[in-house]
Amino acid sequence: MKLKIALLPGDGIGPEVTQQAVKVLNAITEKYQHTFEYVTASIGAIAIEKYGVPLPNETLKICAESDAILFGAIGELKYDNNPSAKIRPEQGLLELRKSLGLFANICPITTYNSLLHKSNLKEEVIKEVDFVIYRELTGGIYFGEKSLSDDGNSASDNCIYTTEEIDRIAHLAFKAAQVRRKKLTLVDKANVLETSRLWRKRVLEIAKEYPTIKLEFLFVDNAAMQLILNPKQFDVILTENMFGDILSDEASVISGSIGLLASASIGKHTALFEPIHGSYPLATGKNIANPLASVLSAAMLLEHFDLFEEAEDIRNAVEKSIDLNISTPDLNATNHFSTTSVGNFLRDFILDEENTFYNKNNIDLGQSTII
Repeated sequence: MKLKIALLPGDGIGPEVTQQAVKVLNAITEKYQHTFEYVTASIGAIAIEKYGVPLPNETLKICAESDAILFGAIGELKYDNNPSAKIRPEQGLLELRKSLGLFANICPITTYNSLLHKSNLKEEVIKEVDFVIYRELTGGIYFGEKSLSDDGNSASDNCIYTTEEIDRIAHLAFKAAQVRRKKLTLVDKANVLETSRLWRKRVLEIAKEYPTIKLEFLFVDNAAMQLILNPKQFDVILTENMFGDILSDEASVISGSIGLLASASIGKHTALFEPIHGSYPLATGKNIANPLASVLSAAMLLEHFDLFEEAEDIRNAVEKSIDLNISTPDLNATNHFSTTSVGNFLRDFILDEENTFYNKNNIDLGQSTII
């Protein structure tokens, strides 16, 4: 298969983790004889510094002309600490989603047995957790009209949803539930918000087309609590933009590290794949960032093009690295490996699974022990 992939490393640790994802994808191309062409472009703070805008036209053009987008991270402390900044890195990602029609964010949440002890939750609560969050991505309060009064004493953010925006992601979520455990939970705030009541009305109507799916409803505050009390009850979670943003970050603690969570943003004509962690400016350039979320995002990219065996190879390599404790400081505080070293192991394991063994010195030198 031939694919053109736009690389948007972005800010902070984005370039470091994206480099490891590309390393793993290159191992896949070598093993399966695929051809992946990469085109790198700027977005976020680095784009503001270079071009004065967080999403240059050239970047948008490259993305529109690519089969898929592999995204790193976005954000910079000087903008985070300046609430009055008119131009912000995050605006680039929001504009990219809107311009490309990336309306559905898909975030799988799973656990690894060898990492159960890393979570702040009890092992019996999180063992065998496996659910996915479908978050609407181009509507709601993030994209509504915003205003600030002339005296600066009042502000507003308008939350708007159309039936079209709700219906298209609802159908995706129901179809996902059909091939999973046939349960869908809509998370909203229908007791307070008119937009949430519209969500319930439309999802109830659409559910008639999927009679095998068990449909449940949770208010977002209760859903946030249930994610901690009993996350195993969930199969597919469907929700709007802001609620999904918050709940996916909360769900990241279940696995033990936000550095393990990948995501896909799907549109009509293209798709973007990214880790859900931020740019982590304090770790930038230190070679300590966990690349697994970025690597698993690359696996989701392969699945998007029906390369299921190739994606499984990546997931097997990730699981082996976790089992062998070949991990960055967030997962292995006492005897950790660098970002680059983890990527090296994953690459070598994919290329020669049977004969790749753990040897710390060799991995640190840039290769695993292969015999």
